[in-house]
Amino acid sequence: MNHRPDRSRRALLQGRLRARPLLRPPWALDESLFVDACTGCNACVAACPEAVLLAGEGGLPEFDPARGECTFCGDCASACRESAFGPLSDPPWTLRAQVGDACLAARGIVCSSCRDACGESAIRFPPTRTVPMPQVDADRCTGCGACVQGCPATAISLAPLVAEMPVEA
Repeated sequence: MNHRPDRSRRALLQGRLRARPLLRPPWALDESLFVDACTGCNACVAACPEAVLLAGEGGLPEFDPARGECTFCGDCASACRESAFGPLSDPPWTLRAQVGDACLAARGIVCSSCRDACGESAIRFPPTRTVPMPQVDADRCTGCGACVQGCPATAISLAPLVAEMPVEA
């Protein structure tokens, strides 16, 4: 059984109010299954040609979009000898980009770095009379992280897509 560190406590001791989101590599199993299956050998980290994976908390691999974009090549999952990853035929994850309050557009500064970095054209700026705010099209966004690295204000993060609950009539 793997011991998981208290991420909130660790963040506080490192001078942050909140723990940053834990992003596992693409195709990683759900967190509890991944933690049980992964031995921390980090073969997936070594196999990543984009160098966007790192040995994170507890020695287990994490995706760091600040390092660049994931190209979903599958090398990380293929390198795993422990069944910590799902099949490459499945979607890699449910991560999607989210624009936070630190966005330059929210301060009246024209910037389109996130849109320019997005190869999927998932970020758009609707026409407006003021400085337009970026909007993320969740259906187009792959969660690759290109926009995270490209944002000069570090206003973009990745988070799991939350399924909408059906509305009862």
